[in-house]
Amino acid sequence: MRDSHLHTGRKAPRPATEARPLPGPAFFSAAPQIAEEAALWLQALSGERRASRHTIDAYARDVGVFLRFLTEHLGAKPDAAALSAMQPADLRAFLARRRNDGLESRSLLRALAAVRNFLRFLEKKGLARTDVFGAVRAPKRPHSLPKALTVGDARDLVDPEQRAGEAREPWVLARDAAVMALLYGVGLRISEALSIQRADAPIGRTDRVTITGKGGKTRTLPVIEPVRRAIEAYLAICPYDLAGGPLFVGARGGPLSPRIVQLAIQRLRGALGLPDSATPHALRHSFATHLLGRGGDLRTIQELLGHASLSTTQIYTAVDKQRLLDAYRSAHPRAD
Repeated sequence: MRDSHLHTGRKAPRPATEARPLPGPAFFSAAPQIAEEAALWLQALSGERRASRHTIDAYARDVGVFLRFLTEHLGAKPDAAALSAMQPADLRAFLARRRNDGLESRSLLRALAAVRNFLRFLEKKGLARTDVFGAVRAPKRPHSLPKALTVGDARDLVDPEQRAGEAREPWVLARDAAVMALLYGVGLRISEALSIQRADAPIGRTDRVTITGKGGKTRTLPVIEPVRRAIEAYLAICPYDLAGGPLFVGARGGPLSPRIVQLAIQRLRGALGLPDSATPHALRHSFATHLLGRGGDLRTIQELLGHASLSTTQIYTAVDKQRLLDAYRSAHPRAD
């Protein structure tokens, strides 16, 4: 199956389900002026900001709950004067109520963002103030460890032989294999791999590649021979003239969409029986975790990954410790 129809360069039309009307003023428990402004805010999110329907629905619910809370908390429907006089203690009370309602940190953070966005919209019209947010400590983000693949699973995922039976053009299979090889063999983000130009391809005796990562920072990375061979295999059968353009292209010769690579890995993990956590970014996690497990220096791994702070890289020490603990529990005769 060709993948060109998945990436045309145009913004996809919104699904028909997003055509349902936005909540109107009656949805919000507030003084008439604030309720009307809330409806206008949602329209602005939908129109100018082009927020997704999911985001708009979530923000509408969060602000609706906030305004109902204020109505109960203040003893009257909030108006511009009440919102302008709001204190940090009022926001803390709202967060405490939502926490008691069972919301976890991720949902609390979204609710706080929604309320801040709404009040910022009102502030531009002189109807509220947002400086109170500076005195309120946001809930801590939930800390989840990256899910690295086992060495065997990572090798299977990047092995082109694992996709030999797919009904896809050989050059497409070779292209996807080369991208995956860069993710696992060099530790690139998918956007970084797809940003490489044909003129900069690490092939032959060129065993380095220079990447511009987050924040516009560049780093030069070593490229091991298996990765170079994967890129060479792709170039040998690619039907397009890549001179002057990107190294990786889609079925019609345009820039390759990250979504195409994500779908390729999705198909492959289904065939290999891998978990849903086996994603393009999991290959980057696996690169770091496996290097650390083989004695790699944390500072070096930081430089390879392009992390601005060592604390970001240190998460992989916890990943590796968890891997060792899991191995101990599964293998030690007294682990039970």
